[in-house]
Amino acid sequence: MRPSTTVKPRRRRRRVIIGSALALTLALGGTTTWALERFVIEHPEITDVDAYEAANSTVTATDDATADASAADATVTDSTYDSDDADVTISTVVTGTGDDTVTYYVADVTLTDATALRSAFAKNTFGENITETTSDIAADNNAIFAINGDYYGFRDTGIVIRNGVVYRDEGARQGLAFYLDGSVQVYDETATTADELLADGVWNTVSFGPAIVEDGAVVDGIEDVEIDTNVGNHSIQGDQPRTAIGVIDDNHLVFVVVDGRSPGYSAGVTLTGLAEIMQGLGVTTAYNLDGGGSSTMYFNGSLVNDPLGTGTERGTSDILYIEG
Repeated sequence: MRPSTTVKPRRRRRRVIIGSALALTLALGGTTTWALERFVIEHPEITDVDAYEAANSTVTATDDATADASAADATVTDSTYDSDDADVTISTVVTGTGDDTVTYYVADVTLTDATALRSAFAKNTFGENITETTSDIAADNNAIFAINGDYYGFRDTGIVIRNGVVYRDEGARQGLAFYLDGSVQVYDETATTADELLADGVWNTVSFGPAIVEDGAVVDGIEDVEIDTNVGNHSIQGDQPRTAIGVIDDNHLVFVVVDGRSPGYSAGVTLTGLAEIMQGLGVTTAYNLDGGGSSTMYFNGSLVNDPLGTGTERGTSDILYIEG
């Protein structure tokens, strides 16, 4: 017969295992709750953006009647849009072969009125974790052309000015500002305020980055930049799907969406590769926006690109668009 002392340690070990498992379960439960709150559950702050902008905008933009008249007189083809307010030309570029193939889409946009380039939020609501596809947001706002924005709703920092109205003033990174005079500038969010930008004539801002071309040259060190490297978000390094804005001149912009993670169709590009694409388009300044599955270009009711090679869009929180 075995002595009783050989049994007691086993019982103590079981209690230790059970206790550890319970602690782990509680810890995971807390982490799950936090993750849901942080990345999934909607946190609306302004539930009717249209009404909010109508009440708070101090900018005289193209009114609806003028926009409707311009759209009515517009000429649209499979790849072009020409109106009194904006001209858009879409082109497709394919480089490389096999698994090194890269496919990207370029929208060359000229504006006669800087306010023709507008922003819209998913579900007409400002807040965190509120998403729709680029196509759905575009359709809700009668857009002829749209790209995904900066996914402002993933974070609670950054300066967010949209359509001449301040939504957030928490400077944290390098931003891009679109001015009423048609100029576009990279700026340091931490060195100014949203009210100062508005007073200087800013119409829209985006907050992601980094700037990848300045004064026509590729910015040094962009491969070492990290954006939002917190739980649940990818690094922006390596070959990835990309979205970027390039500035050729006042009121002359190019928007580029590079597809990726689809060997044989499009591998994606590094930030340096994206900068070189922009250089080839003749830009003086270029700025990186949210990428990955969010990278989307929309034109005249349809997707232009093929997100992740599956044709399936990932929800995002905002778009930049031109009304048609």
